[in-house]
Amino acid sequence: MKFALVCGASGDIGSQIVTDLAEAGWSLYLQYNQNESVIEHLVAQLTDAFPKQEFFMIQADFHDAMSISKIESSIFALDAVIFAQGSTQYKLFSELKDDELENLWLEHVKVPLLLSRDLTPKLAMKDSGRIIFVGSVYGAVGSPMEVAYSMLKGALSSFANAYAKEVATEGITVNVIAPGAVKTQMNDGWSSESIKRVNDEIPVNRWATPRDISFMVGNLLDSRADYVTGQTIYVDGGWLK
Repeated sequence: MKFALVCGASGDIGSQIVTDLAEAGWSLYLQYNQNESVIEHLVAQLTDAFPKQEFFMIQADFHDAMSISKIESSIFALDAVIFAQGSTQYKLFSELKDDELENLWLEHVKVPLLLSRDLTPKLAMKDSGRIIFVGSVYGAVGSPMEVAYSMLKGALSSFANAYAKEVATEGITVNVIAPGAVKTQMNDGWSSESIKRVNDEIPVNRWATPRDISFMVGNLLDSRADYVTGQTIYVDGGWLK
């Protein structure tokens, strides 16, 4: 049986990844921060639907580096780590407060990278480990009003490019899936005019769904994807990259 840690499991993309992996036979560790009821409901559904698999809840705050040891102590067998957690601050960089920048740094880069480092020995035991980050097309092209977010997502691509070379001989691949515009709760504050304007700019003429991103995660987890590593795969409908 294969085990994956899905970070940000209560979000739209994370919960879709969890659902799809469970249907594919994976046992899962579901990391979340505040949305305990969402995770409890999801675990109950999955346990009922897939009684031969195991599903574990892990409450941990990615804004606190002390949560790393809590997550690590909850992990036993492990084949893959998927980092789907994330948030943003939509404002001018000149208006971004110090603590807001620090929280973005912890959530998107510091905690995920240190977890990747510390969980590598467990992943190496399977000789087919996978580390997957959900990044953003903004990590390549940058977005005004989301300068820090863009910078940090770009850092994930640089990390994957470099770390993939260090762990390749241990059978571990490291990749980033970089979505463009995705229909998630992060976009709830957008006006209908803004949503339509972006939609009109996307060549395939629609926003991505969480399932589009989860599909790419499933592809990278496939054993036949062991030659794909150090890559950033853009899933943006031809929009920006």
